[in-house]
Amino acid sequence: MTPGPNEQVYPVTKIATIVERLVSEGVPATEALAGVSLSLAQLNSPAARVSANQVLQSYDNAIRLSRDPQFAYNAGLNFHVSTYGMYGFALLSCPDFRATMAFAMKYHGLAAPLAEIAFKEEGGAGIWTIVPKPYPRVDDRLYKFIVELQMAIHLSLHRDVMGTLFCPSELHFAFARPRAETNAASAFGCPVLYEQPDNRLVFDARWLDGRPNLGNAVTYAELCQLCDQLTNDLQLSAGIAGRVRSMILTDLVRHASFDSIAERLKMSPRSLRRRLQDEGTSFRELFDEVRAQVAIKYVRDTSLSIEDVTYALGFNDASALRHAFRRWTGAAPYEFRRAKANMHSPTV
Repeated sequence: MTPGPNEQVYPVTKIATIVERLVSEGVPATEALAGVSLSLAQLNSPAARVSANQVLQSYDNAIRLSRDPQFAYNAGLNFHVSTYGMYGFALLSCPDFRATMAFAMKYHGLAAPLAEIAFKEEGGAGIWTIVPKPYPRVDDRLYKFIVELQMAIHLSLHRDVMGTLFCPSELHFAFARPRAETNAASAFGCPVLYEQPDNRLVFDARWLDGRPNLGNAVTYAELCQLCDQLTNDLQLSAGIAGRVRSMILTDLVRHASFDSIAERLKMSPRSLRRRLQDEGTSFRELFDEVRAQVAIKYVRDTSLSIEDVTYALGFNDASALRHAFRRWTGAAPYEFRRAKANMHSPTV
């Protein structure tokens, strides 16, 4: 169950690193935090929690304020296992590197609210795939920033876990090579391919045969239990809204009604409405939010026809989908899909 983009359930770690990097360039911290709705005191508080949209706002500020064309790479390389607390310690404690990869996938939600990751071993290579989550405000600029940042974080964490000599064999980006060259090849020390089907970090699978210096099966098992609890806490912190969102998602085509969801939650419609109001949302807003994210994912990440997407989301006709999609993203579905295709053309 993924929390909504406005639910404040994530640690402040990513925003703090972005702000620190901007401040090192001479940007006042207040400007780096513009629109983030976070105080300097909260920025340094382990108890502070932020939403995905707050993280996105900090990324938007970085794009706007930084003079460093490699900002996302350089910021990503500042992330280390120590940045992630219990999650990072568990990565170091995995008994073997294949277990490390599996652990990173399973508990990734504890560390990164803005990207989905997947790992596979194929043809003698270890392959990470990175896909930004389909939040409505993730435009082409933020998509590129999220991918570049996450690639650099992956590289830094691999070096922390596997040793400083770790180096990818290839980097794949779905977007085009920028005209303002960011020199990804020098940042990662490997060939970089653009206009690829997926965003991938590829490395020689022989790295997985090594033995972790700090691997310990007992410690790892204990930390897995703690990470399970943290994951449960994350889901619970999403509150009743998170449970409603999950139910909407599983029955999106048939349009689960408010009354039916209240019944499944063993609550009266009045009580459910009040609980959602207490969490600052409503059934209508949650339904619209889930539809928007699923629609964006289908249009951006699949080749499904607009008619198929219309059916999958339970719209009466394609015109209704187009109207809703324009409200969510500012563009019609075909324009949004064409914009992704245009990422394969050099940008100015």
